[in-house]
Amino acid sequence: MKNKQLIFTAALATFSVMYAKAQHSLHKLWETEAKLPIPESVLYNAKDKLLYVAQIDGKPGEKDGKGGIAKVGTDGKIIAQDWVTGLDAPKGMGKIGDKLYVADVTAVVEIDARNGKIIKKHEVEGAKFLNDLTIDSKGNIYVSDSDTKKVHLIKDGKISTYFDDLTRPNGLLAVGSDLLIADSGALKRLSADKKITIIAEGMDKSTDGIEQVKPGEYIVSCWAGVVYYVTDKGAEKLLDTSADKINSADIGYDSAKKIVYVPTFMKNSVVAYQLK
Repeated sequence: MKNKQLIFTAALATFSVMYAKAQHSLHKLWETEAKLPIPESVLYNAKDKLLYVAQIDGKPGEKDGKGGIAKVGTDGKIIAQDWVTGLDAPKGMGKIGDKLYVADVTAVVEIDARNGKIIKKHEVEGAKFLNDLTIDSKGNIYVSDSDTKKVHLIKDGKISTYFDDLTRPNGLLAVGSDLLIADSGALKRLSADKKITIIAEGMDKSTDGIEQVKPGEYIVSCWAGVVYYVTDKGAEKLLDTSADKINSADIGYDSAKKIVYVPTFMKNSVVAYQLK
């Protein structure tokens, strides 16, 4: 009986990563020219039908002033390579109204989305490696620090530590009153009363971006080159370019057309995939 239980447990663990047969797939639409220096994150702007691409152009944790943000069309054409300049190693982004916010090593940078001008840098005390950023419906900004294992909150201009019981948090997504967190191979849900539950685990440890397809269903990218379709039933692998050493960092998503935008990091491009 004990052996049967062990076999069942092992089978259940495998099922949580690759549940049932593949129900979804990604089909390549286009790829930009390889002229985006270390693209780490893509944010889709539904209003203006364009992409913001955070370009590190250096080392991910270095303050060198070389980083910036590009504008790319939904056809893959680069509109403005140096739309925002003077950043360090920009990563996750979020937009509300005419303001764009980006995580940049130890600060959250506030940008005027109408002209690309930097308005203010919100320094986060004690931060070491700010990584992803999300904004909820009330305008509260959440930013992860992968090195200090914390999530910080910027509310009404004030910065505080929101949650700190994590392994290596990266991707964030505000959904209603919940905060979804990609944390070292797992997708976690943090409720407003700070209770954490695991939606799915067993993914590649380099979990990065999170996008919602519909309630309870998500796309999660892993920096190593793997993209998953995730529900509470487990994680279904959609893409694996790790053998070709092509990364899949912090993804963007057009929910209307179901197009996933993947920044390839070291390959200096963004690839668009149709989700089916």
